[in-house]
Amino acid sequence: MYQVLYRKYRPQTFSDVCGQETVTAALRNEIKNGTPAHAYLFTGCRGTGKTTCAKILAKAVNCLSPVDGDPCNACEICRGIDDGSILDVVEIDAASNNGVDSIRELREEVNFTPAAAKYRVYIIDEVHMLSAGAFNALLKTLEEPPAHVIFVLATTEVHKLPATILSRCQRFDFTRITPADIAARIRFVADKEGFSVTDDAALLLARLSDGAMRDALSLLDQCVSHSREVTAEVVTAAAGLAGRAHIFELSAAVAAGDTAKALAVIDTLYRGSKDMERLCAEWVEHCRDIMIVKTVKDPTALVVVSAEELEQLRAAAAATDMATVLHHLAVLQETLDRLRGGVSRRVEMEMAVLRLCRPELSDDLAALTRRVAALENNRPMSAPTQASAPAPTQEPAPMQEPAPTQESAPAQEPAPAPAPAAPAAPAAPAAPVAPAAENAEVPFSSWGEVVEALETACPPLCGVLVGSTALLRGDIVLVCTDNDTFRALVTRDGNKQILVNTIKQVTGNTYRIGIKKKPSADTPNDPLTAFIRQNRERGVDIQT
Repeated sequence: MYQVLYRKYRPQTFSDVCGQETVTAALRNEIKNGTPAHAYLFTGCRGTGKTTCAKILAKAVNCLSPVDGDPCNACEICRGIDDGSILDVVEIDAASNNGVDSIRELREEVNFTPAAAKYRVYIIDEVHMLSAGAFNALLKTLEEPPAHVIFVLATTEVHKLPATILSRCQRFDFTRITPADIAARIRFVADKEGFSVTDDAALLLARLSDGAMRDALSLLDQCVSHSREVTAEVVTAAAGLAGRAHIFELSAAVAAGDTAKALAVIDTLYRGSKDMERLCAEWVEHCRDIMIVKTVKDPTALVVVSAEELEQLRAAAAATDMATVLHHLAVLQETLDRLRGGVSRRVEMEMAVLRLCRPELSDDLAALTRRVAALENNRPMSAPTQASAPAPTQEPAPMQEPAPTQESAPAQEPAPAPAPAAPAAPAAPAAPVAPAAENAEVPFSSWGEVVEALETACPPLCGVLVGSTALLRGDIVLVCTDNDTFRALVTRDGNKQILVNTIKQVTGNTYRIGIKKKPSADTPNDPLTAFIRQNRERGVDIQT
């Protein structure tokens, strides 16, 4: 009968276990020294070797001729444990035997001595699934078991175990297996089985397995059923991935703000029966790679990609600011959660694309940060034009009016002509024009964005400014409001400085703050109200 690869190549000794050198070294030393613990707790994510190490430990403590702490796998005890003929090693699935009655039966069994082996070993897999009553029933036996009993508890969610269980066990944490170790194991299995695996395919399998060797070998088995020459394209087709080319194309369209192109890519993938949840997860991983490349000087240890893809990631990172990357990650993570419970996955992905292409459609903090970063990045290009524009219109323009009358005379004699022109300069309209321009009040077009930004910076200040307008007079922003609370609020607790900083954040320029009373349309004819209003305008506060 055919055995799948992860079962066929399951390690039989501690030396064969990949990526868990710290755990296997400690277990081998305990067995060599004859000091095994009475209870072990193996924790870690799926496919990292917890149950495998538990079975190797069960053989090693009972082996008739152990080799440097490893089982020999040749004696009758090792062979009997492998084929299941020796009943002294019991593997219990706590997910289906999680009640108090199952633990009570176990407590009765542990009192019997082993039939053939030296120890009775109980391997309780997914132990976090036991009920509270079952944990309580196991406590006494786990703390002081008979001398011939060893417990091995395995779990992927150690945080669900009571502290009373944790304190009675010798704990070993199994880490995620590195992509390099997984790729090396895949190439080893391929050589043994007689098929070929390219380096790109091995790296892609290692990246998709997320540190789980069992997942990598299972996916390799699936790829071999497609072709015995496993390439990155074969892995992409077997795993149902969108493919790196589509991810780069989709990211480029979103970065360019090309909504039509991005939606067309989504449509192509959807018609090709690509899972939208898998596509979103791949896109999250792609954005994470860009974030790492943009942050870390040498990302090769943190990003598992080929050299060609790494160059593409560097180019994408150079063309994207960090605020945009974080906004993409926030939107895609939210979309990934909604995809699992939404009615139409395609619609959810299309909504995400629209929010990414047009951040103004999002009202979250990440989108606002991205918009502010875009304004800051454009400030060096736009600010000089605004600052230099008044100079040519304010100074050369007045000089051009007297120029024709003064240049027509000096056309014959340039030297004496400037003498009479000097006293005429003060009479020219140049001097009055500049003050007139400085005193001119124009609408402040960015005021709405300032009020919107204040919603985060200072909500009370934003509340009193809702519905207000502002004028710009030189370097002074005049706030037009009929809210009497604003005058007291803006001068208290540094709120004026908050407003100055917010305006600078939006516009890139520093302005002073002034207040201009907005004329009220419903001014009453009540003499008392008119008297109070006039005195307040003069700075005299009348208590009513």
